[in-house]
Amino acid sequence: MPRFDYHLTSAERPRLGLIVLQADERIESDFRRLIPAGTDLFVSRIASGHEVTPDTLAEMEARLPASAALLPQARAFDAIGYACTSGAAQIGPAAVAAQLRRGAKTRAVTEPVSALVAACAALGLTRLAILSPYVAAVSERLRAVLAGQGIETPVFGSFEESEEARVARFAPESIHTAAVDLVRTGGVDGLFLSCTNLDTLDIIAPLEAETGLPVLSSNLVLAWHLSRLAGVVLGDLPAGARLAKACRIPA
Repeated sequence: MPRFDYHLTSAERPRLGLIVLQADERIESDFRRLIPAGTDLFVSRIASGHEVTPDTLAEMEARLPASAALLPQARAFDAIGYACTSGAAQIGPAAVAAQLRRGAKTRAVTEPVSALVAACAALGLTRLAILSPYVAAVSERLRAVLAGQGIETPVFGSFEESEEARVARFAPESIHTAAVDLVRTGGVDGLFLSCTNLDTLDIIAPLEAETGLPVLSSNLVLAWHLSRLAGVVLGDLPAGARLAKACRIPA
């Protein structure tokens, strides 16, 4: 049997990791549209509850290192993201970062809460309307964490759904209608569509046009922040025109 020689490539592309909930059916397809070509994105999954409650969210903290350890370990990551808005709020961004670093070597860590705070800072937003799919106990934790970061959420609405599998199947038209009704209250400078499992990417631009407000979603801010932390400048986003401009702001 012949033995062939080989050589190893030396080019090192930006390297991103993503920890996705077992029940999430949306974020990977969104990230394929958001993360630019020439960037390596590796995805691992984490066991998540059938229903979204403070207890099932908190249980993920102990599973984070094992999920991160399933990412390729050939070299360190530029940034790793934990893709759960409510989970990040419940566990806490600092604890999420510590647990992910136990499982994989990475230069930076983020999740949708920290990403949202960074996006609000880039856009100068301090008063958000939030649309959430989840029950009150889950949503109130997110609002409390944002308040601790100086972001008020005086306008809030929810679909009051606890079953994660149903969230992925909310029609974008339903989300759009609810969002428009929500911001009619006024008194806010931006709108946040919370949850990585919501199908929101294609309604962000229409919502911005209709409401005149910057519109952010969990997946949009997470892709933006993850790329920014890794030194990757996103091109023209398929949604979120105002955040696209913020992408040009140096990290």
